[in-house]
Amino acid sequence: MIALGSSSSTRAKILQKAGIAFIQRACDFDESSVVAKNAHEFVYEIAKGKAAHYLKTYPLDMPFLVADTVVAVNDRLLGKAHDIDEARGMLHLQSGANVSIITCMIYKSQNLELTDLSAAIYKFDKFESGDLEAYLKSGEWQGKAGACMVEGFCKPYIKEVRGLESTAMGLSLERLLPFLERE
Repeated sequence: MIALGSSSSTRAKILQKAGIAFIQRACDFDESSVVAKNAHEFVYEIAKGKAAHYLKTYPLDMPFLVADTVVAVNDRLLGKAHDIDEARGMLHLQSGANVSIITCMIYKSQNLELTDLSAAIYKFDKFESGDLEAYLKSGEWQGKAGACMVEGFCKPYIKEVRGLESTAMGLSLERLLPFLERE
């Protein structure tokens, strides 16, 4: 059993699908305090902040996992959109572009600690405006880095992928599993 220090339903689904027993514990770290030079550093600092916040909030009574994900297009960092207009703008930047989706996760137990910083690079076709507007109207973009959903809206527009889909979804499962097997 592990604790997922996140309220992310997508991360929970990844763990469920893999058959990993977990409980979910909210970890409300203030991401606005993080300043970084690039997307990799930014997501790493947020994951470190979440891990520290988790340890201040909860005892280390079981192994825990925290993670954060950001999207970058042409060195422009895209976090979570605050409203539909911001989401539309983020998705227009990704349409027909090479998009980096970067996840940092930290797993910690009494015996092991893993910090993984991974990226998945997607090349997208141009998004059809009707599909884009339907996706925006659905609200599925909410809470997603860059309003990007590679397992949903973006899937038919993927021309090329380098990296793991689980990384793009917010948890690099294939990198985590060997550590869980050691416990």
